[in-house]
Amino acid sequence: MVEIITSTQNQRVKQWKKLQTKKGRQQSQSYLLDGWHLVQEALQSQVQITALIGTKAELALHNDIVARVNQVYQVTGGIMQEITATVTPQGIAAVVGSPLLQLKTIPRSGKWLLLDRVQDPGNVGTMVRTADAAGFNGVVAGKGTVDFFSPKVMRSMQGSQFHIRLATAELSDLIPAMQANGMPVYGTELNPQAISYRELPQSDQVAFVMGNEGQGMADNLLQLTTKNVYIPMPGQAESLNVAVSAGILMFSVN
Repeated sequence: MVEIITSTQNQRVKQWKKLQTKKGRQQSQSYLLDGWHLVQEALQSQVQITALIGTKAELALHNDIVARVNQVYQVTGGIMQEITATVTPQGIAAVVGSPLLQLKTIPRSGKWLLLDRVQDPGNVGTMVRTADAAGFNGVVAGKGTVDFFSPKVMRSMQGSQFHIRLATAELSDLIPAMQANGMPVYGTELNPQAISYRELPQSDQVAFVMGNEGQGMADNLLQLTTKNVYIPMPGQAESLNVAVSAGILMFSVN
């Protein structure tokens, strides 16, 4: 059954628009996928779509997908513009749940990337996508890190959130818990005690902490890590982008 909505004042439209904000996403425990690629990724990963929203033309092009969703809403182009954060919406969107692991439910095994106050959405999304490519189990956002489900992070993740686990936790609690289970947790800081990442053994039990773009890792977290590592740079650049650094480290332990 397809419900037709033509007014931006419709209550459902107002609820969908709230998903552009972190508060709205937290209150509803859901977020909005924008575009066919992400909708298809969700379906392939057997993620439940609670609402499929599209223009008449776009829904007609994808009858096979429409048939797989219970709640389908046909809307105007103006409504699509209202509920999505893109300048030129693709004409299709979907509402899905936002299941995030918390401290008690994060596994103390496997390969994990921990983010300490990383604030650029493009960096966070790229690191999630790279963690997916590198075979990591998941990514944990510590306090001060941008929301995984913000529209800009979503565009960078490109559907990788359906392939690995995402979590939020206080890193000062998570790091000791992982170490207590035998997992080494490596910080990323150039100091006299730091070792080159090339000295790290290949392992399927490891975690890396990536710090804030401008300030690096918080001092209290640096004191907790098993060791701190750095990436030697033979060139003239002063530093590497945090997402680039994370990619080098994650692939180095494979």
